[in-house]
Amino acid sequence: MEKGRILLAVTGFHPQRWRDLLSAEREVVLEPDGAKDPSITYAVVWKQRPNLLSSLPNLRAIFSIGAGVDHVFADPGLPDVPVVRVVADNLTQHMTEYVVWRVLDHHRQGMLYRSQQQKKIWHEPQQRAAGDISVGIMGLGNLGRAAASVLLSLGFAVNGWSRTDRPMAGVATYCGEAGLIPFLKATDILVVLLPLTPDTQGIINYGVLKELRKRNGLGGSVLINAGRGRLQKDADIARALDDGTLKEASLDVFEVEPLPKTSPLWKHPKVFVTPHAAATSDPVHLAPIMLRQMDAFERGEKLDNLVDRKAGY
Repeated sequence: MEKGRILLAVTGFHPQRWRDLLSAEREVVLEPDGAKDPSITYAVVWKQRPNLLSSLPNLRAIFSIGAGVDHVFADPGLPDVPVVRVVADNLTQHMTEYVVWRVLDHHRQGMLYRSQQQKKIWHEPQQRAAGDISVGIMGLGNLGRAAASVLLSLGFAVNGWSRTDRPMAGVATYCGEAGLIPFLKATDILVVLLPLTPDTQGIINYGVLKELRKRNGLGGSVLINAGRGRLQKDADIARALDDGTLKEASLDVFEVEPLPKTSPLWKHPKVFVTPHAAATSDPVHLAPIMLRQMDAFERGEKLDNLVDRKAGY
């Protein structure tokens, strides 16, 4: 199978580093030579321009440079070729670090201590053991399972919820619509790592947050979203924080990004904000994986980490 060119079509990322690394083995272009460029065999994308890929006759596969693929399927002219999502040790490690960092900060009452420091208050509140705290992870894919494993090793009780049953040793798993409310009622710290699909858009709303367990060792329920911004309703989170439905929240993603300066979440005393930085795609680690996949595909091997188009992830 003859090697063709890679179309690098990214928005919001500086393309040069990706281009340099991918160009080590293949010719890379930022624009096709016309709508029906026959030389393009692979596309590496992030929020590609709508219909950019629709007429490329020899396109064999599309690679997303981020863990999410909802941006790929937002293209109304997406051609019927395999879509590959990113799975890399580096990305998984970064996400696990973020989740564990935020869980530990809420568990060890970081927001309270920072507030006390500003007010010069010397007070040690009661600290519960990790085993008294239940962390519920929505999304038990590669990222969710890696985070769950580390949290278990630290002594936390861990629950998991997913669309279909995903058993994991040491984790109390729930699935589907029937399992959602029981999962929430058994959860103190809710960690959201779901993919964005039509079924999950807006799933983190006031009604869902109300179901979290409130009488717990933390003194209230906590939300951590490091998945996708449109999984949540920002206004519902602010409402839940204001009326005590939520004790605290750590948010890495938002409905609109960058988070508008007018958003009340920026200055909310119960919110920790990061700029979609939980697990940034690093081309040094990801470009070689993509190139190896392309080579293997041309040898007749199957592509890894293919997206299920019907499920959307």
